[in-house]
Amino acid sequence: MEKSCSILVHFDKGSPAMANEIKEALEGSDVEAKIDAMKKAVMLLLTGETLPQIFITIVRYVLPSDDHTVQKLLLLYLEIIDKTDARGRVLPEMILICQNLRNNLQHPNEYIRGVTLRFLCRLSEPEILEPLVPSVLANLEHRHPFVRRHALLAVAAIHRLPGQAGEQLLPDAPELVEKVLASEQDPSARRNAFLMLATCAQTRAVMHLLSQADHVPEWGELLQMAALDLIRKVCRSNPSEKGKYIKIIISLLNSPSAAVVYESAGTLVSLSSAPTAIRAAANTYCQLLVSQSDNNVKLIVLDRLNELKSLHREIMVEMIMDVLRALSSPNLDIRRKTLDIVLDLITSRNVDEVVLMLKKEVVKTQSTELEKNGEYRQMLVQSIHLCAIKFPEVASTVVHLLMDFLGDTNVASAIDVILFVREIIEANPKLRVSIITRLLDTFYQICTARVCTCALWIIGEYCLSLSEVESGIRTIKQFLGDLPFYVATEDGEAAYASKKPQQVSTATLSSRRPVVLADGTYATQSAASETALSAPVVLPGSLASSLNLRSLILSGDFFVGAVVACTLTKLVLRLEEVQPSKVEANKACTGALLIMTSMLQLGQSSFFPQPIDNDSHDRIVLCIRLLCNTGDEVRKIWLQSCRQSFAKMLAEKQFREAEEIKAKAQISHAQPDDLIDFYHLKTRKGMSQLELEDEVQDDLKRATGEFMRDGDANKLNRILQLTGFSDPVYAEAFVTVHHYDIVLDVTVINRTRETLQNLCLELATMGDLKLVDRPQNYTLAPESSKQIRANIKVSSTETGVIFGNIVYETSNVLERTVVVLNDIHIDIMDYISPATCADVTFRNMWAEFEWENKVAVNTIVQDEKEFLNHIIKSTNMKCLTPPSALDGGCGFLAANLYAKSVFGEDALVNISVEKQTDGKLSGYIRIRSKTQGIALSLGDKITLKQKGGN
Repeated sequence: MEKSCSILVHFDKGSPAMANEIKEALEGSDVEAKIDAMKKAVMLLLTGETLPQIFITIVRYVLPSDDHTVQKLLLLYLEIIDKTDARGRVLPEMILICQNLRNNLQHPNEYIRGVTLRFLCRLSEPEILEPLVPSVLANLEHRHPFVRRHALLAVAAIHRLPGQAGEQLLPDAPELVEKVLASEQDPSARRNAFLMLATCAQTRAVMHLLSQADHVPEWGELLQMAALDLIRKVCRSNPSEKGKYIKIIISLLNSPSAAVVYESAGTLVSLSSAPTAIRAAANTYCQLLVSQSDNNVKLIVLDRLNELKSLHREIMVEMIMDVLRALSSPNLDIRRKTLDIVLDLITSRNVDEVVLMLKKEVVKTQSTELEKNGEYRQMLVQSIHLCAIKFPEVASTVVHLLMDFLGDTNVASAIDVILFVREIIEANPKLRVSIITRLLDTFYQICTARVCTCALWIIGEYCLSLSEVESGIRTIKQFLGDLPFYVATEDGEAAYASKKPQQVSTATLSSRRPVVLADGTYATQSAASETALSAPVVLPGSLASSLNLRSLILSGDFFVGAVVACTLTKLVLRLEEVQPSKVEANKACTGALLIMTSMLQLGQSSFFPQPIDNDSHDRIVLCIRLLCNTGDEVRKIWLQSCRQSFAKMLAEKQFREAEEIKAKAQISHAQPDDLIDFYHLKTRKGMSQLELEDEVQDDLKRATGEFMRDGDANKLNRILQLTGFSDPVYAEAFVTVHHYDIVLDVTVINRTRETLQNLCLELATMGDLKLVDRPQNYTLAPESSKQIRANIKVSSTETGVIFGNIVYETSNVLERTVVVLNDIHIDIMDYISPATCADVTFRNMWAEFEWENKVAVNTIVQDEKEFLNHIIKSTNMKCLTPPSALDGGCGFLAANLYAKSVFGEDALVNISVEKQTDGKLSGYIRIRSKTQGIALSLGDKITLKQKGGN
């Protein structure tokens, strides 16, 4: 078994040093050669070599040296070598070392004394330490603080020796250290003394802290941190005494040290629920958010504010403008977290201030040229959108400003703006006229197909008056340009005509040329073509022209053409209702039909490189037929049903969000026989206002059941049996999974009537798990038990396995006995949590992620929705597909699930199942992620869980 070691030194194994060479160098008089030889000896010992032949040489030639470097290397050498034999007894030659250590402890040089005292902290042999105790105690009163602080560390280390050895060597250590603490002035020495008392004599440390309560703000940073650590320990073991310490913690909130302030705020939140305390902690976090320049610190502070928001929302609402000051940071992650916190704290009282601040930030993104301004603007638009949905009265103050960004080069930001406009125009009828007018005026700025189609839908649905309808038709015609969309040139290619201010000279010629028909045969086509002398040509895909609709259609995007056709159809149908002159209505209808036929002609032309798709073709043909022959029922569908469907979609979205908020609200229940505390009957003698507030908050938590912890059933689920009942050693583990580490509390019971010696719990891991601590040896008395804790670090979301064995020796058997443990499988479900994302984001990630795991559906469940709910419950994911899309009984179901791991990894799942004629479900579940581990682990989990409904 490997031995524990407190030193780690890089060693180049390519040039090993021979023991004889080291010995010769040590015996010489050259100090540099001795230093080099001692370094080589230390490195060889660290690699496992013993080098017994050089010990006497070191005692003879190195011990007497006065060089500080040699003495430091000597102490490292003594720290590494074995000081005991196989039976655990101290080697006799160690007596030679004791005299040298005593001399060092009385050396006139402070450095020699200090490093020797530090070396004694790593010794665990009482026989070596016993003759040195008087010298160590004498150094507690040395004039130099460097010596005193290391003497205190040595006293603490000796007093903590295992068993009764420490107390026998230094029975009065706490009293001595307490006296030193009372008179000590050096900050580091005081901190070491206080830590020693907190560890070995907690009562004395508490008494000292309470006696110095008024002077704690004047202590050094290190001592203040030690005091906070002691307060947390004391209050964790005895919560009823926390009132004594809250005043001390609040006084530390004004410390000049940012680390002390942060720890004080965290300690205050963990101990007290009083509004005054929470408000003070939140205010402290907000000050740190502004004063600290390190982005990592800002992110950590935002995490703490987020926790406060979930526990004490009413208090955090007051701090919303202070939190918003973090938007001054250029880091996108900080801005995103800030906005997430703020959006949950918006109320009718502060929404105006918040929206005003967000508007200023939007304007800043327009005036400054930063690398990620587009992404930040998108975040701001989404935030304003959510504010306007929650509080419609603020929509009028922001909608017109945001419409200036419809032509944003950041496509996602422009899409968010147009979706916001679409939702606001439906939710706020009073803003309809101004939004339509502004949209028609700014339509020329739009340069993205997705934004363009959404804007056209808004124009088609919400242009209601005669002037608005006519303006809508006129705007569309203006940005489509002159018809036809193309003319055939003399060389047989299509020149795409575009409306330009300059004059174009053309000559019309007659030409005959062969063309290839659909069946592959040749035919002769006669056409009148124009020879353009200076024809301006708009290249497909170029949106530099102000004719954005024409440019999009000529780039081959016939979906835009289909939306143009639908919009013109709705406008013409509405014009027939509001236009008294039939001649004008017929003229508009004829113009719309000409545009639609021109688009069909362009899409079906043999000259155009990209033909029209079938869906767009059918849609345009449907619009042409509708305008040629309109019935009342069809007119009602086109002019009313679309808006009604959109209104239903918005109502369903709001209902779903409200249901999610209700589901998140944790309703705690207290037991009917719980103790009731009456606030007005409580004794108030000697209690400050803050303590009274804290008592009231505790009573409220107790009454609402918030103090209830996880039940015994949940704890039992975390206990895993590692050995059998018939094994001589019984072991079971209580597994606690935190975000980035796993803690195994292993209970080992000796079921024999013999003493087990050198018992060791040896663990190994598979996957992205890493053991933190080296195994230690224990001695277990007959029929006694031992609690062993093992820490394991987790580096990614992947199913890991922990396996190992228990090794021990008995006095009767010379060989070591091995008991193999059951494997512990770490579940991926402990690391992923349900999350939400936009449909566009989901599709982008689905296309981007390269790892896919395809799992065939194999289940006894026969209902599609029941199977979907079972998968959601088994994988701890969230269904992004709205419930309305899953309604009905068509025998087919497709849904998207999404989750996020604690490491920031995204997990995407698509479920596609179909009900067969025999009633069974078939289909596939596809998992995609950026890393292989999460895709494979989720696939294994689904394969294991999908069969049954439990």
